[in-house]
Amino acid sequence: MGTWADIAHVASEVVAETLWPTRCALCDAPGTVLCERCASNLPVLDWWSACPRCGSAYGRVQCDLCNPVSLMRIGRDSLPFAGCASATVFDEDTTGKLVRVYKDQGERRLAAVLAARMACMVAPSWGVDAVTFVPATKAAVRYRGFDHGELLAREISALLRVPCLPMLDRPRTRDQRALSGRERIANLGGSFSASSAPAGAEGLLLVDDVFTTGATLCAAADALIAVGACAVYGLTFARV
Repeated sequence: MGTWADIAHVASEVVAETLWPTRCALCDAPGTVLCERCASNLPVLDWWSACPRCGSAYGRVQCDLCNPVSLMRIGRDSLPFAGCASATVFDEDTTGKLVRVYKDQGERRLAAVLAARMACMVAPSWGVDAVTFVPATKAAVRYRGFDHGELLAREISALLRVPCLPMLDRPRTRDQRALSGRERIANLGGSFSASSAPAGAEGLLLVDDVFTTGATLCAAADALIAVGACAVYGLTFARV
């Protein structure tokens, strides 16, 4: 027998579901936040075609991101993470819409759905000891009411059975989505600082929602390595 608080919570959930039934974030069909049909039609990123270093969707033979010419364009001669992977390819009408509904419309239940797909992309050889995340700005957290990266990271840490460590301080940057590649790099320059890597956490899994140019993950990974992280691995839901 539950407490009165438990009973009241269940009753409120029943009322809410009756008045505002759960619907698929993509097709609006009632039942779940992502129906089976829409889930099966998501553009999955093929691990066997992706770059084993940076996770670029079609970079297995000649990567479009971590080759010397492309790295020069973003002001780098190497990538700071030891590996990177994404669960899906970014598409405005499917994976992009899921991210928008999750972040901007506050459908927090999608965190578990996205995290389940992301966790499957973690290679056993990475040796992940802890999960951390790219934190949202204070303004974004105030607007949304939650940190989307932290929620994803906590779901993934539970699936991988490793601790979730909020190691990065909140950045003071503009929203990256409207910026060009060069603007993203300039916007993020020196924007992250991190707390010291805990003893025993040699492999850190760095979580974010979307990999666009890599500027965010690179800047965050730089900060983690600067405080003693031995290896940082990037993981996102979607890859542009």
